[in-house]
Amino acid sequence: MSHDSAFRLGFLTHVEGGADLAETYRNALELFVAADELGFDSGWVAQHHFGPGAADGLASPWIFLANAAARTRNIHVGTAVTLIPLHHPVQLAQDIGVLDAISGGRVEFGVGTGFDKVAYSIFEQDFERRRELTTERFATVRAALRGEPLDADGTVLKAAARDLADNRSWHGVFSADGAAHVAGEGANLLLNRATYGYEEPTDVVQRAWAERYLSEWTAPRPPRIGLSRLIFAADDRRTALDHIGDALIDNVRRSNAGGRPLGPETLENALFRYHAHYGHPDEVISQLQSERVLPLATDLLAQFNPGRPGLDASIRALELLATEVAPALGWRPAAARQPVAV
Repeated sequence: MSHDSAFRLGFLTHVEGGADLAETYRNALELFVAADELGFDSGWVAQHHFGPGAADGLASPWIFLANAAARTRNIHVGTAVTLIPLHHPVQLAQDIGVLDAISGGRVEFGVGTGFDKVAYSIFEQDFERRRELTTERFATVRAALRGEPLDADGTVLKAAARDLADNRSWHGVFSADGAAHVAGEGANLLLNRATYGYEEPTDVVQRAWAERYLSEWTAPRPPRIGLSRLIFAADDRRTALDHIGDALIDNVRRSNAGGRPLGPETLENALFRYHAHYGHPDEVISQLQSERVLPLATDLLAQFNPGRPGLDASIRALELLATEVAPALGWRPAAARQPVAV
């Protein structure tokens, strides 16, 4: 997808909700429908196998995204991220290749290692080798999607999708060396909404990572950087904080209790730790105009997590982002898109 905007606009949901799992999934699908109607370029989900509650996270993202693709026409659907060490690479390549064909080439394939030791144990994978497994299986999936032989007899994937392998594959990392590694893979770079373990603001830390990625890039095509950010626009600052503030503080509290200390369990610290952009659209525009990584990004992925606004507030936030915030930063919806073949 290409158009004249400074960046592509996406949104990311962690598919979290209350005790009703079916309602949580239905509400998340409604976000994809709304975003498609608003002209968003992409919609993403994060994979979480096991969480504190029944509706805390999405274990099977590609099943969900197949439903999202069926209910939309233009928006790209992707993962930020698929925990690739916990998947068989050829089966994963088949699944996303089929979805890419059905959706008319709308898949964005993002991978990462994850930090869930329980999931690695249950899936019988070596947590200590998670980075090696990520590199190996990412390479295998992309090779399969390119149509490269899977065995000595020359067997190839039926649903090969070379453009997906070469241009729409992403790797999320948490360091400058990781960014350099992704450049060496010739893959697109995904940057998380926040960094942990640093006293500097997230965008100061990640600006160096993005610059390292660009300096190491040697592939013939232009590099892509996907920048995930907590962005929540509302009619005013107080309303925005009413929707996300308590959840941010609670997440700091749970992180501290779980051995990943984030400091004081206050709203001020939570907003800093999660690098939040929030408030009236004019305030969000001003905040993003000062964002140090955005000038290098090709894709902006807005998310509300760890905030948990309701469906109506979430759709309103997407509407304000697409109609007021993003256009003020240079984004425009694609003027014309081809209808999806079904």
